Amino acid sequence: MTAERPHRVVVLALDGVYPFEMTIPVRIFGTAEGRAGEPLYEVLTCSLDGRPVRTSADFGVTVEHGAEAVATADTLVIPPFTCGVGEDAADRDWLSAELAEALRLLPEHARIVSMCTASYVLATAGLLDGRRATTHWNEAEHFQRAFPAVEVDADVLFVDGGRVLTAAGVAAGVDLCLHLLRRDHGSTVANRVARLCVVPPWREGGQAQFIERPVPHEERAGTSATRAWALDRLGRPLSLAELAAHAGMSVRTFTRRFREEVGTTPGQWLTRQRIEHARRLLEATDLPVDRIAEEAGLGTGASLRRHMSRTIGVAPLAYRQTFRAAPPGPRTPAGLPAGAVPPRGGTLEV
Repeated sequence: MTAERPHRVVVLALDGVYPFEMTIPVRIFGTAEGRAGEPLYEVLTCSLDGRPVRTSADFGVTVEHGAEAVATADTLVIPPFTCGVGEDAADRDWLSAELAEALRLLPEHARIVSMCTASYVLATAGLLDGRRATTHWNEAEHFQRAFPAVEVDADVLFVDGGRVLTAAGVAAGVDLCLHLLRRDHGSTVANRVARLCVVPPWREGGQAQFIERPVPHEERAGTSATRAWALDRLGRPLSLAELAAHAGMSVRTFTRRFREEVGTTPGQWLTRQRIEHARRLLEATDLPVDRIAEEAGLGTGASLRRHMSRTIGVAPLAYRQTFRAAPPGPRTPAGLPAGAVPPRGGTLEV
């Protein structure tokens, strides 16, 4: 962040860019406002030469900037582009001389983000060596063979490695941008942007990219009403039998139906919702940890600390220091508030 201008996000559109992913940053960051309605980010889209760019669709896009914009970036985003990913991808020119030169313009403090298969660019440039990263699940096996120095995790939506971040396919780019917004300015701003964009405010980066499950038949009763009912009662014990009774099903039927619709067991889902509720309370209130644990239905502060350490690798108070909503202030090179302790493990690495 600088006093002269908002945090600048530069989107580098390469030939064959996918239009949807290219526009995600402007939709997410461009919508973010501070308490007085001031823009928190400035989003610029550039090409390597400032000329119009061919997209993967049946149209091109005109941009206002060339590669010189990269030198002004606080965050650089590279959306995916058609480049023949497949068995011969290692033979492709993922990093042309012009693109390599553009990347060298990136300031040392700036973050760099790849979406989907744009991770091939970062890996070819050596930016992912020794790091954990993700890419689209369909290309993960080839990606790992092509770049053995990268620790590829195909089972997550995104990986936050501090300065270098990678997102899986399509909508995971939305999740990563919202994550960065939350990291920069807290959940209040991120949730407001998510509501304006009509997208979920938070999908854990460690959530699976792709879950094969059948679509429930329309005539069958679902579990959504029971899930909504449970969310209003997180502060008290909720047994599987009680959830099934609310849904009007046997425990066996409810468990099967729940897994079909959500992709996890009722107990796992309920624990995740309790942790998410505790995270929101840590960000938005000054309640003591023991009280937050009670409000979230996790019992004691020790239980909350155990759950948070296991799921996101950080203690409640450290999480509060890092992620609580706060006015813009000095930032570390990774984008965290000055003095904050960044979470580790899961999808967050420093």
